[in-house]
Amino acid sequence: MRLAVLFLGFLFINFTIFAQTDENPAVWSHEVHKISDAEYELVFKGKIMDGWHVYSQYTAEGGSLPSEFTFEKAGEDYELLGKTQESETIKEYSDIFEVEETFFKEEAIFTQKIKLLDTSVNQISVNLFYQICKEVCLPVDEYFQISLDGSGFVAEETALDDRSAALGESLKVDFKNKQLLNQNGVGGSDGKSSLWVIFGLGFLGGLIALLTPCVFPMIPLTVSFFTKQSQNRSKGVGNAILYGFFIVLIYFLLSLPFHLFNSVDSQILNTIATNIWLNVFFFVIFVFFAFSFFGYYELTLPSSWANKMDAASSKVGGGLGIFFMALTLAIVSFSCTGPILGGLLGSTTLAEGNVATNLTMGMVGFGLALALPFALFAMFPAWLNSLPKSGGWMTTVKVVLGFLELALAFKFLSNADLVGNWGIFKREIFIGIWVVLFVLTTLYLFGVIRFPHDGPRKNLSPARKLTGIVSLVFTVYLVLGLFNVNQLQLLSGFPPPSFYSVVETESDCPLGLDCFKDFDEGVAFAKEVNKPILLDFTGWACVNCRKMEENVWSDPSIYPILKEEYVLISLYVDDRKELPKSEQFNFKFDSGRIKAIETIGQKWGTFQTVNFNAASQPYYVLLSPNMEILNQAVQYVDVETYGAWLRSGLEKHNLSMGN
Repeated sequence: MRLAVLFLGFLFINFTIFAQTDENPAVWSHEVHKISDAEYELVFKGKIMDGWHVYSQYTAEGGSLPSEFTFEKAGEDYELLGKTQESETIKEYSDIFEVEETFFKEEAIFTQKIKLLDTSVNQISVNLFYQICKEVCLPVDEYFQISLDGSGFVAEETALDDRSAALGESLKVDFKNKQLLNQNGVGGSDGKSSLWVIFGLGFLGGLIALLTPCVFPMIPLTVSFFTKQSQNRSKGVGNAILYGFFIVLIYFLLSLPFHLFNSVDSQILNTIATNIWLNVFFFVIFVFFAFSFFGYYELTLPSSWANKMDAASSKVGGGLGIFFMALTLAIVSFSCTGPILGGLLGSTTLAEGNVATNLTMGMVGFGLALALPFALFAMFPAWLNSLPKSGGWMTTVKVVLGFLELALAFKFLSNADLVGNWGIFKREIFIGIWVVLFVLTTLYLFGVIRFPHDGPRKNLSPARKLTGIVSLVFTVYLVLGLFNVNQLQLLSGFPPPSFYSVVETESDCPLGLDCFKDFDEGVAFAKEVNKPILLDFTGWACVNCRKMEENVWSDPSIYPILKEEYVLISLYVDDRKELPKSEQFNFKFDSGRIKAIETIGQKWGTFQTVNFNAASQPYYVLLSPNMEILNQAVQYVDVETYGAWLRSGLEKHNLSMGN
């Protein structure tokens, strides 16, 4: 398979994500206040998604880009009265730009007074350019077509029918005490922690790549070249370090296109993890990678690429020549590193945070692991003598990686099954497939089965026997989980939830709890029994949702509270099941944009965004039956924090009821 094909496939994934944007991190609306026959006040309001921020018009130079208004035909049809005013802002010193930046969180309001020079003008156009940031910063253009006389909306906007308008209004709930949602926020996984986990996965992938036959033999050859061809040892060490730096740089550069194509979709992770055909695409790619590791075919790039890079390194010389040497290594080693990089890409789609940023961290970790040996062995060439000789053990590494690729492939196929409600890969079937894969891995490691590129049969090395025993133990662990002897907590979030089973269960809710999957039905029951509500925004393909249910909800200190004290309402924002035709409608956001609500997931995803200005899952809210917010919202937290949060909400509810 050609690198270009793989790269275009990755770009296709990002382009598809971009094309499926539902909500922006900031939703804008405008108002017009008439002061006199010629003077008006224009008000622009932006509701900013939780965790994002928009920069002020007056943020310091040298930092992030400021917001900027362009009033078309100002000076011709009307004049601006004074500067555009802003609502309250936040100031914070930026270590990156070394300036104090000014920005908005949660809400941005801009106000501009105008005076008409031509009183017949009744419509003006305004463009707002702004930068919105979370883990990365994204430039956005917002266009307003403003009617001064209230005669109508923008021509492009579509009027809603009465049924859609009524159903849309029913999604908006008048929750009381909404200011509590983010007060002293304890929710959410640590973005920095998630990035370091991805970096660690990338580094681990790089270390594994070092053990493959495409890379390992290159270490002594390359180090010897630098140490022998240089005028002195320090020069050789310096060149080896530069070579390592260029390896890291090349893998970093491979991640940049993902930033260019990255969408401002507030549900980007949800979009990736829940798109059925993207998950099927990942499955096919990973199976293809796996069989290349098994030796049935070779993933190679055109040999002319490597020859040209090698020739360039010889001709150019110096630092640029070393760069081409590093690029040659990347091309030559692709048959081994390509599938590992594919696994890294798959891991980023299952992690918290921004996909492009995750991928960059993973790529840097991967490149660093590849680069370190070249620098270290150049500094300490005597270490080369301790390296094991190349041999059949590297083939063993490739085959084991092939089985791991297959295991990950079925995770993506399982995601497609869950979201599409196919009912094929139930929990027992998924675990059963993994049992088969690791039985085969164990048999291979003990020499029972062989693959095309295996050499002659030899005595098994102690390392291979030890790895085989580890694989056997893991297989037994899976078998015990298959029969519910254990809950497979080491794999929490990977297998389908326990209620998605071939065996009929009393409840289709997590852990056998009673739950409602419709908000109105759950609220009606809560009023009837006078219990507080745990509103759970979740997803079929949400890994952290499964981790919370299996590791936190199942805890003896948590489970009784959920079962006896709360009414659980679980809303699946990635459910692709179509709503009945009578319940499908068009929803109009404050900005005027219209979104078709055709599936259960679209309904509850929009419900979460509109009412809570949030789009990530899991997302938990405590409510009283009369729609009062009882505590701040939380997301992925530990048992102790979650228990204290539940008990605090319960106490507030009981106090309000006079209990």
